Amino acid sequence: MADLGGKRLFLLDMDGTIYLDEALFPGTLPFLEAVREAGGRYLFLTNNSSKSVDVYIRKLARMGIPAVREDFLTSTDALIAHLQSRPPYRLCYVFGTASFRQQLAEAGVPVTDCRSDEVDCLLIGFDTELTFQKLEDACILLNRGVDFIATNPDWVCPTWYGSVPDCGSVCEMLFRATGRRPLVIGKPQPEMALLALERTGYPPEAALMVGDRLYTDIAAGVNAGIDTAFVLSGEGTRAGLAGTQVKPTWVFEDIAALHRAWWRGFPAPGGSGASPAPRPG
Repeated sequence: MADLGGKRLFLLDMDGTIYLDEALFPGTLPFLEAVREAGGRYLFLTNNSSKSVDVYIRKLARMGIPAVREDFLTSTDALIAHLQSRPPYRLCYVFGTASFRQQLAEAGVPVTDCRSDEVDCLLIGFDTELTFQKLEDACILLNRGVDFIATNPDWVCPTWYGSVPDCGSVCEMLFRATGRRPLVIGKPQPEMALLALERTGYPPEAALMVGDRLYTDIAAGVNAGIDTAFVLSGEGTRAGLAGTQVKPTWVFEDIAALHRAWWRGFPAPGGSGASPAPRPG
């Protein structure tokens, strides 16, 4: 049986898991503090490619969470790692935000936002700057046969007023128009979780993937061979568990409930030698 109390590396989705839009969930800060005090580590994993890590650092700082670049892994990071592991493209058309395009350019990826005969790959992410021109360019390029790579398959991005279409919804629209589906790099693929293990040095049994989406967050953990915690504070619902083959190791109402269960699972002093986490407030 999985040992929740033995977890020391927490791979945390952000929107819908530790906050919603600009509102931090009440249990987030106590949980993060408990992980640090227990000698553990957390990383923020997000499929949202529309923002740079610097933007996330500033956002978390406004919420009272100090963070540095090394605390994050994004789908853009995973996409860059993928592109660097294969023969380079001549030119990549970037269907996404200016920030997304800039991150790719800074990593040495040849990018453009103009359709040309040199383009041999279409890279698409969550685009809060979507225009019809991008949709038209994408259809022309896909019909021409260029490679097609997406950062993530999320259908929606949660906001304070509901949800907006995410990268997966736009990819579905392009599929209906062209018959082409992308290679998906971010969650639910295992690369982000495996990269987190590699960077931190933790073994799989010490890690826990935490998220509010079964088809991305939880599936990524399952695909990477690590335990998962499904929280019901965002997009996912308990009813959704019945209609999917993706089964989380644990289900919690929110991050505070995960914190309480994790604290109860700590071995007693004198057992494995682990110190108990601070009692949740």
